[in-house]
Amino acid sequence: MITILGIESSCDDTSAAVIRDGVILSNIVAGQLVHEKYGGVVPELASRAHQQNIIPVVHDALKQAGITKEELSAVAFTRGPGLLGSLLVGTSFAKGFSSALDIPMIEVNHLQAHVLAHFIKENVEDTNQPPFPFLCLLVSGGNSQIILVKSYFDMKIIGQTIDDAAGEAFDKCAKVMGLGYPGGPIVDQLANAGNPNRFKFSKPNIAGYDYSFSGLKTSFLYFLRDGLKNGPDFVEKNKEDLCASLQKTIVDVLMNKLLQATKDLKIKEVTIAGGVSANSGLRDAFVEYSQKYGWKIHIPKFAYTTDNAAMVAITGYYKYLDGEFCGKDIAPFARVSI
Repeated sequence: MITILGIESSCDDTSAAVIRDGVILSNIVAGQLVHEKYGGVVPELASRAHQQNIIPVVHDALKQAGITKEELSAVAFTRGPGLLGSLLVGTSFAKGFSSALDIPMIEVNHLQAHVLAHFIKENVEDTNQPPFPFLCLLVSGGNSQIILVKSYFDMKIIGQTIDDAAGEAFDKCAKVMGLGYPGGPIVDQLANAGNPNRFKFSKPNIAGYDYSFSGLKTSFLYFLRDGLKNGPDFVEKNKEDLCASLQKTIVDVLMNKLLQATKDLKIKEVTIAGGVSANSGLRDAFVEYSQKYGWKIHIPKFAYTTDNAAMVAITGYYKYLDGEFCGKDIAPFARVSI
């Protein structure tokens, strides 16, 4: 049996998970409420919170999995990309844990882990994993990418944002409406009660499979400015329709590029990953496109969309099978491609 402990600390969620032979045994996530009053993640506060959370989170993950630390085969950890201070906490813990138990360390690319979350098994009979090759739409607060996945570690980015990510567009537009942080889930909730066709916002005209969301943010800001000229309660009176129209615009941009990629590459196995994949409008669009264009789609459980250690552990499991371990002198990195 191969039993992997996964550690995730790339941003503001401290997470630990245990996977045995590809099957999830536990996945514990501790969030950080301290950032809400600042309207975004404060790196220094995030790293301090990770230091407080990591030991109890790992303890809970082992307890929920029903195993002792001596049963672990290896410890996998997120090396990057992410906030350097946060990554240092997870990396340092993994080094100490590995040394104490005399088990190997496995470095994990956070973006690859989001893609490989689709291979987490809920039980030994679970066969709902996508076959290779497939396309993955990876959308989060920091990334908007279309990835061609040929094998577990043969991935190629064929399209990505040239400026802001989709999740960033959600959050920043929510912020100018005064909706709070994180804005994406709030927009999603309000959009369910709104008319997605009431307002029109500009869509970028970018060649190939690349994305751009900075123009949409500017268009949205100017639209609100003009609306407020008609009354200070414009946003409050129209927030559901504003959110629904904004969400539809972002989803349309994401899906149109993905559709073009599926046609050009003749691939009908399509997946989605990352925090924005929890968005109900995007999930509904995936189902709609699958019915219309004959896609075989794979949508992750909500627990595996945002940052979590289960995706780190499953990536570590496949690296373990390949014998890909790292030394104790390894350092995290803030930026890296897939």
